[in-house]
Amino acid sequence: MPDGTLLSLPIPSGDQLTYADIAYNGFPYDKLLKQLKPNGKYSGCHLDPDIRPNTRLITPSNWQPAFGQIDSAQGQLRNQGVGAGDLFLFFGWFRRIERATDGSFYFVRGAPNIHVIFGYLQVECVITHSEEVAKYYWHPHADLSRRGNKNNAIYLAKKTLSFDETKPGCGVLDYSENRVLTLKGKTMGTWREIPAIMPSNIVSKRSNNANGQGIYYKGIWQEMVLKDNIESEKWAKSIIEK
Repeated sequence: MPDGTLLSLPIPSGDQLTYADIAYNGFPYDKLLKQLKPNGKYSGCHLDPDIRPNTRLITPSNWQPAFGQIDSAQGQLRNQGVGAGDLFLFFGWFRRIERATDGSFYFVRGAPNIHVIFGYLQVECVITHSEEVAKYYWHPHADLSRRGNKNNAIYLAKKTLSFDETKPGCGVLDYSENRVLTLKGKTMGTWREIPAIMPSNIVSKRSNNANGQGIYYKGIWQEMVLKDNIESEKWAKSIIEK
């Protein structure tokens, strides 16, 4: 957003929640998307991670920050022992927008597409049993179509960070240079050579295909787990603290 807000837009889906049901500061997402890409169709959406308070026009009474995973993505997290106390850092695809004199939003011409870290969630607990998942009916991973999957989980956030109790256990972040992953002048998926996310600090085997010009992890993937060490901790804290 023009003020530096990193507004992550949920992906389209067949979920019951629609873009018209959610808003940023009262401005409906479907209206924003129509201004940015008028020819798109904006109906159902998958609001996940669900970490920004008051995104829904009608907030569920038992809402709390949460993140869901399913299938092989959840299998990977489970196999690598991700659970209570661990920290998620969420990154997404962003492009700068501005507001015209008539109040409408538009993409800034020539502004690059970049990957930026926009939020975080420290895990309080992991909900996997179908009956327990169903209690969080407002979350897309509580939908009946997903509850029967043995690799379906909802990660709930801690109230405060274990390493800084002055900060909430989950939150959205504004734009800052140190949160930009994309290497300047390169395509979105080529990242800066940050020590904490280099292949040597990733739990699973992953090769860097950038040929000495940043980091590029080839293929389709949703997440990577960093080693539990000082390097990872120092970097994660720097992202949240600015």
